[in-house]
Amino acid sequence: MKAILLSKDADAFRAEVAEVADSDLPEGDVTLRVDWSTLNYKDALAITNTSPVVRKWPMVAGIDGAGIVESSSHPLWKPGDAVILNGWGVGESHWGCLARKARLKGDWLVRLPETLTARRAMAIGTAGYTAMLCAMALESMGVVPGRAEVLVTGATGGVGSFAVAILAGRGHRVVASTGKLSQAPYLEGLGASEVIDRAMLAQPGKPLQKERWAGVIDSVGSHTLANACAQTMGEGVVAACGLAQGMDFPVTVAPFILRGVTLAGINSVTAARPRRERAWELLARELAPHTIDAVTETIGLRAAIDRAPDVLAGRVRGRLVVDVNG
Repeated sequence: MKAILLSKDADAFRAEVAEVADSDLPEGDVTLRVDWSTLNYKDALAITNTSPVVRKWPMVAGIDGAGIVESSSHPLWKPGDAVILNGWGVGESHWGCLARKARLKGDWLVRLPETLTARRAMAIGTAGYTAMLCAMALESMGVVPGRAEVLVTGATGGVGSFAVAILAGRGHRVVASTGKLSQAPYLEGLGASEVIDRAMLAQPGKPLQKERWAGVIDSVGSHTLANACAQTMGEGVVAACGLAQGMDFPVTVAPFILRGVTLAGINSVTAARPRRERAWELLARELAPHTIDAVTETIGLRAAIDRAPDVLAGRVRGRLVVDVNG
């Protein structure tokens, strides 16, 4: 089968589309025929060897996959079942889904909702699934439509695009922060009420600033996250799920002890099955097909390697869906 194989030795790092034997697949109780995958930020880090994402060599890339169960010894799954895989160290320490087949643990899988195709599920992928986990966190902590604006940072990225669509669909007034102001029509089409330049948030700011946001979904980190917290209203909630600007968090305790702001960390990699299933149920219900298609570009395995630097540089709008047979 064809796969994006990453290898590294003392002399060189290689990312290539290679033929991999079924017998080389790792241990697992489910063998999946992968129909679609995606190119995520973490995949791009692995494919370019920019960050030490891969923990075991060689590695087949791909943290997301959707397809049909070919064989299973797991009690939840049988041949013919349509399933989704997100996270669990796949593409990092266990061979991933940028390939025509994957062998996985059945506990990692969730059932593909009946109203979603495999391609649209991968258009959503970890990005949309993470955005929904963030929206679920805001809602569970009392961020309801009508109180004040909600902020989405990194808005033209995968997480940001879906976060804008999800929150707007729920009735929130969404302000989208981006470094690509030329993409304002795109973001407005997803439901953003206002688009602001990311430069307004990206530089060091005061520990407490004018209150504006009832809630925030942040995929950027660093000064952007710090300023978002400093601008969040009393009893507001900030859901943090990314680090596109950096892993640092230059903030004081002021927003949290003087305004009661809650910072909710969102871990999509190992979320418990009930939360995963609930997130995918809501995604299937709330995201219209035309919204999913509007944020999606389809590419093949070879193009996934070529486009990885674009993902890291922020030159990709929305989602890159990978046809593993293309």
